[in-house]
Amino acid sequence: MKICILTKNSKLYSHQRLKEAGEKRGHEMMMLNTLHCYMNICASEPTVHYRGGKVLEQIDAVIPRIGANNTFYGTAVLRQLEVMGTYSLNDSLAIVRSRDKLRSLQLLSRKEIPMPVTGFAKSPLDTENLIELVGGAPLIIKLLESTQGEGVVLAETNKAAHSVINAFKLLNANILVQEFIKEAAGTDIRCFVIGDQAVAAMQRTAKAGEFRSNVHKGGSVDVIELTQEEKDIAVRSAQVMGLEVAGVDLIRSARGSLLLEVNSSPGLEGIERATGLDIASMMIEHIEREVSNSKHSDKAR
Repeated sequence: MKICILTKNSKLYSHQRLKEAGEKRGHEMMMLNTLHCYMNICASEPTVHYRGGKVLEQIDAVIPRIGANNTFYGTAVLRQLEVMGTYSLNDSLAIVRSRDKLRSLQLLSRKEIPMPVTGFAKSPLDTENLIELVGGAPLIIKLLESTQGEGVVLAETNKAAHSVINAFKLLNANILVQEFIKEAAGTDIRCFVIGDQAVAAMQRTAKAGEFRSNVHKGGSVDVIELTQEEKDIAVRSAQVMGLEVAGVDLIRSARGSLLLEVNSSPGLEGIERATGLDIASMMIEHIEREVSNSKHSDKAR
């Protein structure tokens, strides 16, 4: 098969591993810079072109690794490839859905996925009630556009929460206010989902003096055994988003495990090194099965 990895940065560990895993299984792997693609949008023969004028043809599958800052353009390119009949490991609609933190939580809550109490309001006049809604300080304040722990603030007192929330609102920033799970003690769980299986998991622990456990923030990782409940939450959450591959973040609380977030382009470095598993090859194998099943379905029609 010809498989392209759609990304702005081909040198990242995850992308190099996917390329290596695909080539090892006999596939032609292409790295495509998302921002170097341009499209001919027409009814008769829609195409995607690449910088220099090359027409991208006969691509069997695409692995979208679209950064949060390039969601709009990246998913537009991905939609064009989908229109051309290319299989996408995560489709454009699922990526857009997962990138909208507020919409994601609303969809997940409708399916009764357990999560921390979360509030959302527009006016500074509602700040006090918003703080009360999530149980008061300490609490977490998240920019809706935040990634990798950026734009996430821990307010340790109600006074600090008032100040931070109202400052964000004066900047017209959209934020979520969320209860702080103190008993988690700076740890959370990243579960890697492929298809209908939770294939790997790691516990992330924040470095001293930091409440965010993200590896990019200096957090450490260890292998962890998931409970069946946690596996079910992770798989169900990915399915609600419509994602074939997802990094699902969970946190253990006094009332059970809770969902924090669902990521459509989860990194491979931390999870592969913590677990020793070849996640990249699992992703390629999933593509092989899905493309094969799609071709068999087409023949049966």
